[in-house]
Amino acid sequence: MTTSTTAAEVAHIESLAIAAMHAGRQQDAINAWARIVSMQPDHAVGLTQLGQVAFKQGDFESARTAFQRAANADGRTARQWVNLALACQQLKDEEAEEAALFKALAVDPYDLLALVLRGSMYERQGKKHLAASAFGAAAAVSPPLDRLSPELRPAVTHAMNFREQHYQSLGNFVDQRLEPYFKDCGSAGLERFRLSVDILLGRKQRFDPQPMRYFMPNLPVVEFFERNTVPWLDEVEAHTEAIRDEFLAVLRADEQGAGFVPYITYGADQPVAQWKELNHSPRWSVLHLVKEGKPVAENASRCPQTIAAWQATPWPEQAGRTPTAMFSLLKPRTHIPPHVGASNCRLVTHLPLIVPPGCKFRVGNTTREWVPGKAWVFDDTIEHEARNDSDQLRVVFIFDTWHPLLSAEERRMISALNSALHSFSGEITNQYDV
Repeated sequence: MTTSTTAAEVAHIESLAIAAMHAGRQQDAINAWARIVSMQPDHAVGLTQLGQVAFKQGDFESARTAFQRAANADGRTARQWVNLALACQQLKDEEAEEAALFKALAVDPYDLLALVLRGSMYERQGKKHLAASAFGAAAAVSPPLDRLSPELRPAVTHAMNFREQHYQSLGNFVDQRLEPYFKDCGSAGLERFRLSVDILLGRKQRFDPQPMRYFMPNLPVVEFFERNTVPWLDEVEAHTEAIRDEFLAVLRADEQGAGFVPYITYGADQPVAQWKELNHSPRWSVLHLVKEGKPVAENASRCPQTIAAWQATPWPEQAGRTPTAMFSLLKPRTHIPPHVGASNCRLVTHLPLIVPPGCKFRVGNTTREWVPGKAWVFDDTIEHEARNDSDQLRVVFIFDTWHPLLSAEERRMISALNSALHSFSGEITNQYDV
């Protein structure tokens, strides 16, 4: 029989085997696959099918032999090696099981089943650290649980739970070991180190600046700035009562709400992503005093003391973009979702004016509650969000300011860069702004 004749005959028998499988004629399919393997001893598909039949029948030694021959003949898919690992697992040959899983992950390091099986093997062996590592890799590559097949879902759920419990145990152990050192060093000045430990142990997330447009490198990553870096805050806070009184006067006089506009105003042709709930919504509205670098004359003229207090701060000058200053109104039961700002060379200041209980603000890993008259400065290019879980209105005076670590020359050059970008665009837009 010639090679071409053999190939054609094998292809024909293979089609018969597949048809028999689909029709539920298992023995006919087995006979067809066995005939193919007798004709082509290295036929990987036939060997795999025979191995699966043997596995289901509990003949794990025959299954192992078939899977080993299929993997040796081909070995280009992780599943071939996973099949071999499963047979070796049933035979309690852990050395061969581990070797087969190594081969599977060498073919595809992201194969979810192989990662889960490796974690399970290490768990059986009592190698908790290795199991946590393998289960962690499985959790990282796994799609959401509701998108997994029902057969795989329990194993992946176990992998996630095992990893979480392992890191909890690790965290408790590390905390106990470090506690005497904390006592010796004193609690002050170690907040940054404590955060590094929490990030290392997965208890908190790492947040870095993610400006939507302009990034100034080599500026330190700071969520909320210490007051000694923004000494002008004291003077701003001293005007809290006058600023609040001006806001309330405008609010009372503006019965139609003409001056207060939604903060989020994406057009119908733009993707709103996380802003769907707040787009064009009065639940988060603002009264602009200074917008896109220019005073809003009608509003600013009604708040002279507020404008005077703001003008004494180091506001950035960037045509068409900054400075900005506004009253921000967050209605009851409203959540501003996580988002980031445009540029890390500009920071944002909050001066709380009206704050009912249940209002919180998060920047990165730090969550604070606004306190009327107590201002803060933060980097809005770090993910942040706000909540008003009360039944009353929350009001904050907001404006931007230069990053305090920028030199006078850098500030001047950033302003010049912004001007050049806008000149190139031919109009004032935020396409290139910094």
